[in-house]
Amino acid sequence: MKGNRKRVLRIAALLVVLVVAGITLEDNLPAPRQMLTTLTSADPWWLLLAAVAELTSLRHFALQQRRLLAGFGVPMSVPRAVAVTFTRSAISFSLPAGSAVSAGFAFRQFRTAGASRRTAGAVAVLSSVLSGVALVLMYAVVVPIPSLFGSGRAAGNGDTLVLVLALLVVALLVFAFDFWLSPRSGRGSSPGVPQADDDDHPGSDSTHERRGRGVRDSVRRTVADLRGLPRRSWVLSLLHATVNWGLDFACLAATTAAFGIDVSLIRLATVYLTVQLVRQIPISPGGIGVVEVALLAGLVSAGAAQGPAAAAMFVYRLLSCWMIIPLGLLAYATLRRRRPVEPAEPSTPAMAGQS
Repeated sequence: MKGNRKRVLRIAALLVVLVVAGITLEDNLPAPRQMLTTLTSADPWWLLLAAVAELTSLRHFALQQRRLLAGFGVPMSVPRAVAVTFTRSAISFSLPAGSAVSAGFAFRQFRTAGASRRTAGAVAVLSSVLSGVALVLMYAVVVPIPSLFGSGRAAGNGDTLVLVLALLVVALLVFAFDFWLSPRSGRGSSPGVPQADDDDHPGSDSTHERRGRGVRDSVRRTVADLRGLPRRSWVLSLLHATVNWGLDFACLAATTAAFGIDVSLIRLATVYLTVQLVRQIPISPGGIGVVEVALLAGLVSAGAAQGPAAAAMFVYRLLSCWMIIPLGLLAYATLRRRRPVEPAEPSTPAMAGQS
C-alpha cells in the first residue's frame, strides 16, 4: 500500500513537472514557422562537430567503466562496453526511476563479463564518484583554457572551435594511451585486484548480527579492493570521465555556435553545470521537461536570443538524449543476441590487467 502511494505521488509530481514545463516552453518558444526557419539556418559543419563530440563522449563513458573493470582483472571488449553504455543511457532517459534501473542493468552486465558481486558493485559506485570529480575538473580546468589565449568571448566562435577540437584530440590521445597499456600491445599488464565473492557468515549468531557483520565486512573488503586498484586504472578512469563531460559540454558549445549564439565559454559552462545539477532531481526520466526549461532559461539569461536559444536547446537534447533512446534499443538487441559469458572464477594474473 505504501509503495503504491509513493508510485502515485511520483507520477503526480511527474505530470505536474511536465505540465509546468509545457507551459513554460510554450511561452518561451518561438512560433513553429520561426523555429523551423532558425533550425534550417544552422551551420551544418558545427552540427556535425556537435554530433561527433557527443558520440565520442559516450564512448569515453564506456571506456571509463571498462578500465575500472580491467583494474579488477575483468575483461570487456570495447564494442560490448559501448553497447552497455548506450543501453543503460536509454534506460535512464526513458523509464521512471531510470537511474536506478540503469545501475541495476550495468551491475548485471558486469557480472556477465565475469565480475564478482563485490567487484560489480565497487565499479558502479566508483564510476559515479569519479564522474562527479570529473565534472568539477571539466568546469574548473578544461573550460577556461581557450580563454587564456583569447578575449574570453566566443567572437567568431574561435574559442569554441579551439575547445571542441582540442577535446577531440585529447580524447584520441587518451584512447590511444589506454590501448597502448592493453595486454595486446605487451605493455602495462600487471596483476589487478583479486576478486572474491562476499562470504557468508554461518553460525549461531542472530540474523541481525550476521547482517550487521556482513555489511561491515563488505565495506571493509571493498575499501581494501579500491586501495589495491592499480594507479593507472584510477588515472585513466578519471581521464575518461573528464573527457566524457568535456565532450558533452563541447556538444552544447558547438550547437550554440551552429546558431550564431555569442556567449563566453565560462558563462555557457555555468549554464551547463546548473543543468547537470537540475538533472539529478529524480522527477522525470532523464530530466525530460526539467532540463529543457533550465537550459532554455540559462541560454537566454546568458545573452542568447530566444529563437536561437530554443533551437540550440532542441538540437542539443536531440543529440544528447532523445536520439540515444532508439540507439540504446538497438544496442540492447545486440547484447541479447550475443551468447552470455559465464561469470569467471576469482581473477588470476593471466587475466588481470586486461582492458
